[in-house]
Amino acid sequence: MEIYKKLLEIQKSIKGLSKDKKSHNYDYVTGNKLLSFIKPLMDQHGLILKQEITSIENTRQDYKTKYGEKSEVLSKVMMKFTWIDCETGETDINTFGANGQNDWEKGLGSALTYGERYFLLKYFHIATDEDDIDNAARKTSAAVPIKQVDYTRQNTRLTSCDSMDQLAKVYKSFTPVEQKATYDLKEQMKTKLS
Repeated sequence: MEIYKKLLEIQKSIKGLSKDKKSHNYDYVTGNKLLSFIKPLMDQHGLILKQEITSIENTRQDYKTKYGEKSEVLSKVMMKFTWIDCETGETDINTFGANGQNDWEKGLGSALTYGERYFLLKYFHIATDEDDIDNAARKTSAAVPIKQVDYTRQNTRLTSCDSMDQLAKVYKSFTPVEQKATYDLKEQMKTKLS
């Protein structure tokens, strides 16, 4: 499987994510939530995401708040994100910019965290706004019929296995969604083959 086919499988597996954190009157998807979905898929497909900083620009920001004067650093970073297929050695190189403003020791970290999160959200076209598949406001609107997916091909592949090794190999070749849908059948086949 070429690198873009593997990346497509990740994109197909994650349609949208609901925002799970609120800060300064706005909601967002945290890096922890995003990575909890993407990293297992990266591991499954043998992909690494290498991150490099290509430039940093720090600017002091002095301003007043209702609590007094505040001084922070605005960090502007340009980054290079390189997808690496560990099986084939293929790569996909992308540049991405991000800003982060925080206390002096945290500005760069904020920019890097923001950059990684938004690179992944935008690269895989993961919805996080009003059109999220699991957005609470969207759920209250008229129900949209859910397309039923036919897993006949996957079921046939599982039931045609004649050894535990073959069963494991076939099951591992499925996407996470396919694995979830065929889990019970796989367990039945394990019992049958053992």
